[in-house]
Order: sequence, then structure tokens, then C-alpha cells
Amino acid sequence: MAGLEPSSKVFRCPKCAAHFEPPLDARSECPKCGIWFHKWEKESKRQRARRGEKPEEPGFDEIVKVQKLPENPFVFYGQAATLIFISLWGLLLISKNYHTDEIDATFMHSILLPFHEAGHLIFYPLGEFMRMLGGSFFQVAFPLGVAYAFHTRKADSFAAGVCLWWGGASLIDLSPYIWDALDPVLPLAEGVEHDWVYLLGYFGITDHAHTLSMLVHHIGALLMIVGVLCSSSFLYETEKIKRYLAGRGQKTGDR
Repeated sequence: MAGLEPSSKVFRCPKCAAHFEPPLDARSECPKCGIWFHKWEKESKRQRARRGEKPEEPGFDEIVKVQKLPENPFVFYGQAATLIFISLWGLLLISKNYHTDEIDATFMHSILLPFHEAGHLIFYPLGEFMRMLGGSFFQVAFPLGVAYAFHTRKADSFAAGVCLWWGGASLIDLSPYIWDALDPVLPLAEGVEHDWVYLLGYFGITDHAHTLSMLVHHIGALLMIVGVLCSSSFLYETEKIKRYLAGRGQKTGDR
């Protein structure tokens, strides 16, 4: 419970399920059953450990987080639909032949291209090497940075997982570009240099373009899968805690 802030609010008692309006402070005492909210999880864990039981009840900090989520059930259905959509879309992207320009014809490439070009502009003042690297770097770093922000600042694992998926899709989108560096055939705008011909040539590893492309593609696919699993786990755990709270509330009403 070290991570629980004194300013956290409790809408429902984790032991007796009493509802509080307005919510009580996390460092206060339940007026109905008498537990101290911030001590309850530690004490219940010790009791279960003495009895040799595995913890089945959610942690107090998890309950507090869930109670901050919107009550609207359409939020859950919208998130579930989003998961199904990005899962199917991810399978489509992974199945594309990264030895050719198949991915360039997808809608995802149209989404990622502005981020790629923005990266070139952002890193332009840092010299030719960073200008050439900037497009690919920013295309991948931006969604991963947003994922980190959602996870650390908002504790929103669902949004973080979707952004991980986005980062994986960015890597998959880059893999044909890297593959093409060995024997360039992809059509580029007039006067535009091939980023990866320059980058791999800079390090003298152009001959390894196909191996690097395969590695980037596989890492991207793995990252997309991890993103979907993170978001799925968030939805599952959230619904489990909501059912637990609803059950506690029902038991309290039956008394």
C-alpha cells in the first residue's frame, strides 16, 4: 500500500461494501464495519497467509482505481470492440509480405506516414544522420512514448496496450523499407533519399538489410500481440473487480 496516496478517495468499503457519497479519504475508517481502508489489504493478506489461503479478493488500490472508471457500460463494450478490431487488423498487417510494398498500400501506412515525415523535420537541425534516422525513430517512438504516459501518468493499461499495438504496427510498416535497402526498388518521391540505404551504408551493414528487416517485422508482430494481451488483461481484471464489488453490495443489501 506504499503507493496509495492520502488524497485517494473511497466510494465503497472493500470489506462490507458500504457505499459513501461523498467518498471518504483513503486514510480514514469505515463508519459501518470499522476497518481502516489503508490497512485493510495488509491485514487481510496476513490473515489469508496464516490460513494458507491464496488471495482471491482484489487489492484495495485496485478497487480504488476501478471505482474511478466510468460507470457507463458502453465504455466496456467500446473497448472490447476496439480490441477485436485491432486484433483482426493486426493479423492483416502481420500477414502482409514485407519483401514487397504491400504494406504501403494499407490504410495504416497512410496514418503512419505523417509521423515519419514529421520525424525528419523535428530532427533536421541535428545533422544529416539524425535527419535520416528521425523519420523511422519518431514513427516508432511516438506511440511507445504515449503508451508509457498512459501507463505511468493515467494508470490506463488499456490505452497503453493499444499504443503498444500502434508501436508494433509502426515497426511492421518499416520492415519493407529496410528490406528494400539492399536492392532498392520501392518508388520514392522525386528528390527523396532512401533513409535505410543511407543508414545501413553509414554503418557498413547494407548486406544485412534482409536479416534486420525480418527482425524488425517479428519484433513488431510480438509488440502488437503484447499490446492486445495487456489491454485484454486490463478489461478482464476490471470486470472481475466490478463483479466482486457488485457481489459485496448485493450481500450487504440482503442483510
